[in-house]
Amino acid sequence: MANNIKQLIESGKTALGIEFGSTRIKAILVDENNVPIASGAHDWENRYENGIWTYSLEDIRNGIQDCYAKMAADVKERYGAAVTAIGAIGISAMMHGYMVFDKEDKLLVPFRTWRNNNAAPAAQKLTELFGYHIPARWSVAHLYQAILNGEEHVQSIAFQTTLEGYVHWMLTGEKVIGIGEASGMFPVDMQTKQYNAKMLAQFDALVADKKLPFRLVDILPKILLAGQEAGRLTEQGAKFLDPTGKLRPGSVLCPPEGDAGTGMVATNSVKKRTGNVSAGTSVFAMIVLEKELSKAYDEIDLVTTPVGDLVAMVHCNNCTSDLNAWVDLFGEFARLSGREISKPDLYNMLYFESEKGDKDCGGLLAYNYVSNEHITHVDEGRPLFVRTSESRFNLANFMRANLYAALGVLKVGCDILLKVEGVKLDAITGHGGLFKTERVGQSYLAAAIGAPVTVMKTAGEGGAWGIAILANYVITKEAGETLESYLDNKVFAGQEGVTLAPDPANVAGFEAFAERYVQGLPIVRQAVKDLH
Repeated sequence: MANNIKQLIESGKTALGIEFGSTRIKAILVDENNVPIASGAHDWENRYENGIWTYSLEDIRNGIQDCYAKMAADVKERYGAAVTAIGAIGISAMMHGYMVFDKEDKLLVPFRTWRNNNAAPAAQKLTELFGYHIPARWSVAHLYQAILNGEEHVQSIAFQTTLEGYVHWMLTGEKVIGIGEASGMFPVDMQTKQYNAKMLAQFDALVADKKLPFRLVDILPKILLAGQEAGRLTEQGAKFLDPTGKLRPGSVLCPPEGDAGTGMVATNSVKKRTGNVSAGTSVFAMIVLEKELSKAYDEIDLVTTPVGDLVAMVHCNNCTSDLNAWVDLFGEFARLSGREISKPDLYNMLYFESEKGDKDCGGLLAYNYVSNEHITHVDEGRPLFVRTSESRFNLANFMRANLYAALGVLKVGCDILLKVEGVKLDAITGHGGLFKTERVGQSYLAAAIGAPVTVMKTAGEGGAWGIAILANYVITKEAGETLESYLDNKVFAGQEGVTLAPDPANVAGFEAFAERYVQGLPIVRQAVKDLH
């Protein structure tokens, strides 16, 4: 087996996916059947400089080179082979943000990541202008905010892109972007699969008095769909990735995509009426729509799959951080009592205990807001645990309330889609830390959204695997083969997964909790005002 893989590697019949997450850059090398054969990772942290969350170009370059070197070392150790050629490469990253360059290709201001909320006034004005929800983290909101601020650099912009668009450009010389990420830069027209022409004209008219030397469409990257070739690895690109000079140029690259798109691919959630929920530090749901929503909602972001189908995204800033803090507290108590319990055992013990609680958490309420939540209009983080004197206060109900709370904001957003808009949902795939303990988080998510939830063994591979699949799709797909059928037949056929249907008693219990949760939101908003 190792010999076969060695031959594959040496003949360049592999695909490489690299994803820039907010704390880790991960590389996964896969074989022709999309099975991971080697990996590497590089930890990094954003910096907070002059009021902006950023990473430097040096951070990006050093990070990708270290990550690639560790993957190549993993190949050497496992198979005794050197990586000199790769069939296809894909680059993915956390979405949106702001990277602008002048005509000499010089970065004009430090990269502004999706974490920066300073473009909120611009986002609100654009939402009103377009009649289409523009979140503050979207690239066009950052650009318009810089224009409103009168920032000097705006007059010199020749090209605007995102993190993965930048890395792809360094590797290929091509200024392109995948449609999923493009839809988080500027709204995309579902018919043409290009930037919305009417909204582009509205934007140019809006800023006409600023006498800018560009039209918006001229500075945005060209949109490509999954399966299209997006350039080839150049000589300079090969050195950017592998400064040792071992890697030869010529690899095909797929369109660079955001982490939302690669998450859809890694969970086989690109079909209409399917979706996925990623639940870790933050939580978001992506649901592929059959048709456009009846109106714009502040709570719902609209993006697309990597082939350009419309996706509703419910994005919440908080999920497991407060829950983890409570588990740590119980760990401290265990140590105090003379017992050391491992983290996985502690989580399992407390999560399983929650299943013995009342379906509605016995009247207990928790708010896990370590940071702000735009969906529930809470401006700052104030984690709270609240009960009345009549609530049934015990450990099982306490843990269940905190687990429900981890999905509380998500439910508020999903209810707009499922109850108000009548969106049909056949299946959801869950991935992320909340689902590590068998069945518990999974069954509570099924109750929250009233649909079956599947957790796959491969879900832990994440977005780096997702973009490796998209890279492989470009070079291994058959004529006319859609991404949907490629995933079904060539990636996920025979994959092991566990599916849990919603338990009606849990659904009723979560509904009762959610009603109380919404009623209690003024308590958190008041805490923001009064507690400093």
